[in-house]
Amino acid sequence: MPPIEIRRIEWRSALIALAALATLATLATLAAVAQPDAGATPATNLNAAGVEFFVDPEARARRQAEDWRASRPADADLLMRIAETAQADWFGDWTPDPYTAIGDRVSRVVGAGALPVLTLYNIPFRDCGLYSAGGANDPDHYRAWIVNAARGIGERPAVVVLEPDALSATECLTPGQTSERFELLAFAVDTLEAQPMTDVYIDAGNASWLPPDETARRLAQSGVDNAAGFALNVSNFYATDPSIAHGVGISDALGVEGGTHFVIDTGRNGNGAWQSDDPETWCNPPGRALGERPTVDTAHPLVDAYLWIKSPGESDGECRGAPPAGEWYPEYALELARNARWE
Repeated sequence: MPPIEIRRIEWRSALIALAALATLATLATLAAVAQPDAGATPATNLNAAGVEFFVDPEARARRQAEDWRASRPADADLLMRIAETAQADWFGDWTPDPYTAIGDRVSRVVGAGALPVLTLYNIPFRDCGLYSAGGANDPDHYRAWIVNAARGIGERPAVVVLEPDALSATECLTPGQTSERFELLAFAVDTLEAQPMTDVYIDAGNASWLPPDETARRLAQSGVDNAAGFALNVSNFYATDPSIAHGVGISDALGVEGGTHFVIDTGRNGNGAWQSDDPETWCNPPGRALGERPTVDTAHPLVDAYLWIKSPGESDGECRGAPPAGEWYPEYALELARNARWE
C-alpha cells in the first residue's frame, strides 16, 4: 500500500483531471448553442399581458424590518417600502454553478407566477478594478459560465440585464481587450437569446456617461440587434425623464426601424443624481430616494419597464463610511425609503 501522502497526491491529481474534463465538456457545447434567427421577432416578456414581478419574502430589507419591529417600529415600516417591492436577482463570480443557482431561482419565481429578472455580472476585468472588481478569470471561463446560465434558465421566461458597466467602463482595457469584451457580450446575447423565452437587455450606462452615438456604436458591436434592447441607469441615480431622453437618443443613433427598446433602473432615482464636485457621485450619495416602483406601464413606447435592478440598501462600495460593494447597508436603505415621494 502506498504511503498516505502519495495517495493524497493521486486523488488530488484525479480530481483536477476530472474538473478539467468537465470544463472542456462545457466549452464543447458552445458550438452547439443555437443562434437566433436574425429575422426573428424578439421575445417580449415585458410586453405580455398581466406581467407580475417577484417580491422576495426573504429579502434583506424584510429581515431588517423584522429585526427593527420592536425597537424601531417607524423605521421598520419605512423599510417595508423596499421589502414589499420586487428587485432583480444578481449572479456573478460568487455563483460558481450558475446552472443550479439560476435554475433554482427561476423555478421559484416562475412557480410563484412571476417573471424572473436576472442580472448577470461576471465579465472579466469587471468594474475596472474598482469597488466591484472581479469577474471570470478569462474569456473561456466566461463563455462556459454564460452557457450554464442559459441552461439554468432553460425554456422558462426570464428577463436578463447583461453586465452592468461592462459596455461603458473600458478605460482599464487595452484595445484588444476592449474588442474582446464586445465579442463576449455578443456571445452572451446570442447564447441567452437562443433560449426560447429569454429577453436580454445589455447595460448601456447612464445619462451622463457616454454620448448616445458612442453608446450606440458599442451596443452594435455587442450584439444589440439580437437582444431585446438595452438597460439604463443600473445602480445609478439619474431621474427617469433624463434617462428616457438619453435612451431615445441611443435608439435614434442605432437607427433601427421602430426604435430599439430599453428598461430603466428606478430603484434609487427618486431625487435624481447627486449634484456635487465629488468624483464619486455614484457611490452611496447622500439625500437620494426610492424611485418609481417596478412596472411595465411606462407610458413610453420604447421603455419596456421601470425595474429595481440594483437592490436599494446594498452598498455601492467602501465610500462615505459604507461597507463593501453589495453588502447590506441598513441606514442607507432607511434614508432611501424615508425620502421616497410615494406612500
